[in-house]
Amino acid sequence: MDNADIGLIGLAVMGQNLVLNMNEQGYTVAVYNRTTSKVDDFLASEAKDTQVIGTHSIEEFCNRLKSPRKIMLMVKAGQPVDDFIELLVPHLEAGDIIIDGGNSLYTDTERRSKSLSEGGILYIGMGVSGGEEGARHGPSLMPGGNPKAWPVIKEIFQAIAAKVDNEPCCDWIGDGGAGHFIKMVHNGIEYGDMQLICEAYQLMREALELPVEDLQQVFSQWNQGVLDSYLIEITRDILKIRDSDGGPLVDKILDSAGQKGTGKWTAINALETGIPLTLIGEAVFARYLSSLKEQRVAAAKVLAGPAYTFEGEAGHHIQHIHDALYASKIISYAQGFMLMNQAADEYGWELNFGNIAMVWRGGCIIRSRFLGNIKQAFDIQPDLKNLLLDDFFKNAIDNAQAGWRKAIQLAIEFGIPTPAFSSALAFYDGYRCETLPANLLQAQRDYFGAHTYERIDKPRGEYFHTDWTNIT
Repeated sequence: MDNADIGLIGLAVMGQNLVLNMNEQGYTVAVYNRTTSKVDDFLASEAKDTQVIGTHSIEEFCNRLKSPRKIMLMVKAGQPVDDFIELLVPHLEAGDIIIDGGNSLYTDTERRSKSLSEGGILYIGMGVSGGEEGARHGPSLMPGGNPKAWPVIKEIFQAIAAKVDNEPCCDWIGDGGAGHFIKMVHNGIEYGDMQLICEAYQLMREALELPVEDLQQVFSQWNQGVLDSYLIEITRDILKIRDSDGGPLVDKILDSAGQKGTGKWTAINALETGIPLTLIGEAVFARYLSSLKEQRVAAAKVLAGPAYTFEGEAGHHIQHIHDALYASKIISYAQGFMLMNQAADEYGWELNFGNIAMVWRGGCIIRSRFLGNIKQAFDIQPDLKNLLLDDFFKNAIDNAQAGWRKAIQLAIEFGIPTPAFSSALAFYDGYRCETLPANLLQAQRDYFGAHTYERIDKPRGEYFHTDWTNIT
């Protein structure tokens, strides 16, 4: 009886599609699910006539794997991962590998990797992006954890990953929780990209009064240029779809956004590490605000906005909104890479930022045209502190910022919220500002709390206090 090259636990849609992908690439996969009837259903339907091996207990599952065992968990993040690890370990040997493909918090991955290494078990935290379609036909994969495991699993995961220019969108990220950290940042950027697109949509829909048919054409055109990306592409496709009454389906969807928590984790980490991840933070808060549907309906009846009527041609305003979207998107990625840079310093991870950009070029949700430009930026200057300082992105912002500012002005005149556009511009203006009013802020802190301050005419690291109340 032949044994499997790899095993997978968790037969929800993502797990099933990864199994089918592996099978299609020539690998024999053993599967297990806590509800064992799902194993039988899978083998009788989607996995019928494949080399997939069904098992009905953890012991049987582990016994059907070639040594060293390679086990991928596609289960809910948190306690379920720990529960399965506890069930698996008694059946494993030193050198066996556990791969967590869920959206686990990177600190959990750090903990699990260190704990399991003490018993000789190699642990990988694998960021997986691309949704159900990506899992089936080629996801973006971000493996990190125990580096001893990578040579053993590399062939399988690079085989199933998305390919761009024949290069797999899967490469080693770094030790410990690095893979899941990078996936967390990916999801934070995803939150930002989605919010930016929604702000562009609302501006054109409400300020310019463009019908959905025209909006669909705008997004189609945008996807042919510098904004070419998966999220622009699916926005174009969403706007094509009509409901049973012939109207746009998007108009029937309740405007209350959900989330799984990874964007929130990104914002929390930014607060903890002191990185101004303003755009992604605003994207998370925008989802929270959208969930206050009943309050917003009530407020709309009593809170007045500006009375403004649009006049003139829509064309140049569409270009301004395009430029605002493009410039803000650059800011979002710049902030994301700032956060990754900080994490590399804090955790001692040797992150290759150019390679990370390449991993995101295909298969994942934030794949877009300018990821190649990010790779080039880090090839030219591996220690680049901010993408805005690279010539390509500096010039892109220079060319877009006039329209960016006019788009936000249009939003203000109409009372249309653009928290992501606006916070991105505020970050840009703050980052390029040699002098900020934090001198006054430090004086205030020293006044009420004796927190001290530094002086511009003294070396950094010297601190002073003034008795503000007794100065005459």
